[in-house]
Amino acid sequence: MKTLIIVVHPNIERSLINKRWIEELRKYPEKFKLHQLYKVYPDEKIDVSAEQELIEQYDKIVFQFPLYWFSSPPLLKKWFDEVLTYGWAFGSKSGFKVGNKKIGLAISAGVQEEGYSSQGLYKYTLKELTAPFELTFNYIRADYRPLFAYYGIDETNNTKEHIEKSVAPYIDFLTNL
Repeated sequence: MKTLIIVVHPNIERSLINKRWIEELRKYPEKFKLHQLYKVYPDEKIDVSAEQELIEQYDKIVFQFPLYWFSSPPLLKKWFDEVLTYGWAFGSKSGFKVGNKKIGLAISAGVQEEGYSSQGLYKYTLKELTAPFELTFNYIRADYRPLFAYYGIDETNNTKEHIEKSVAPYIDFLTNL
């Protein structure tokens, strides 16, 4: 079964790594379905029914985004708030439509991994910073998988070689979700 990749990048044309990941994913249309929230909803008016129907079609879902103010871009939070509704995602006998689906995060981060440690620049690991996502997915009874992160995508370390090194591990992560 295909994996749904929900890409949440507010300016994908200026992205280096997320754009490269999308290019690679397009080579495998039999494995991956791309859904770019900022392209589908440039006005940020989410079609909740359409999103819920899309989610119901897949057993594996990955949210791909750049770390954005130590979280996700704002449209993803809005998506959670509007799409994960009572009676559909949680809270009733007919809810939990996302239950048991494998869900993961694929995050690109600007600084090196050492920056996300108790002794690092930001004092918290990426796992700690993404705990609200894990709690959300656990609450809706999804099968949350360990996150995929690729570090060091800042203005001083965005070489083609560094970006290319991320592609194979990302595809492996998706394949083994």
